[in-house]
Amino acid sequence: MSKPTMEAAYRIAHELLKDRLQEKAPEMLAALEAIQEADVLVVRGQYDHIEDVFRHSGTPFTPVLGNDLARVLLRPDQIVFVNCPGLIPEPALRSLAAFVQDGGFLFTTDWALRHVLEPAFPGYVEYNQRRTADEVVRVQIHQGDDPFLSSLIGADDDPQWWLEASSYPIRILSPEKVAVLVTSGEIRERYGEAPVFVTFDVGSGKVYHMISHFYLQRSETRTLRHKAPSSAYLAAKGIAPELMSKYRNLGAEALDTGAVESAYTSHTITSRILLEKARQKLGRPRRGQG
Repeated sequence: MSKPTMEAAYRIAHELLKDRLQEKAPEMLAALEAIQEADVLVVRGQYDHIEDVFRHSGTPFTPVLGNDLARVLLRPDQIVFVNCPGLIPEPALRSLAAFVQDGGFLFTTDWALRHVLEPAFPGYVEYNQRRTADEVVRVQIHQGDDPFLSSLIGADDDPQWWLEASSYPIRILSPEKVAVLVTSGEIRERYGEAPVFVTFDVGSGKVYHMISHFYLQRSETRTLRHKAPSSAYLAAKGIAPELMSKYRNLGAEALDTGAVESAYTSHTITSRILLEKARQKLGRPRRGQG
């Protein structure tokens, strides 16, 4: 699947998430739609571009250069996304560490494991020194008792995850402190580590990290199910026939299930973190209040 195809897949994934939340949890949809530009900061990167995902979904955000991050007044009710490679100067790393300690959320990808997490949050996770190939792997989502993920990603889902060439496998240093939310048996077999998406608490805040990128640039069709038209996937997710015209207008007929499922899984996980911070913000006064 090409990048333009995945762009269309992300647009469809966003509409699918909205429709499912409108049916199952409209209060969650309202919280996501209440996010403001100042709530989400995106540190630009060379290789990853979560800002593209946010543009497709209409999520407001503020772009920031890594060199400027130390001069930005970070608030604990914000979430900062750091695109790969995460080349951030030392003063900005100290600022990020203090931001998370005070309650902020930090979300990083791929090479930021070495450039951001290892120096700013030592002892939790590290790069295992075995770079991946450019490939697509099967992943397993561990919903646990999370009502958001369990209601949106079903037991029959079979999402694929794109690994950028030279992605950094994640080694867990503190199993008692690090929760693994997504794994891949294929990554474990080839590169020695199963984690795809992990999180850990630091002070009052949280850190999230995933191997490869926020923005999945391609998928694969490994099974007959993946090769099926995306309309079959949309129907399985409960989209009513009268809504299908909207998805056809977005290009669904040209896409297969594999592409839309991969984009939907990625978008749902990212939205889960945005929602957690948005709901936390509603219950926490700003500095100078309360």
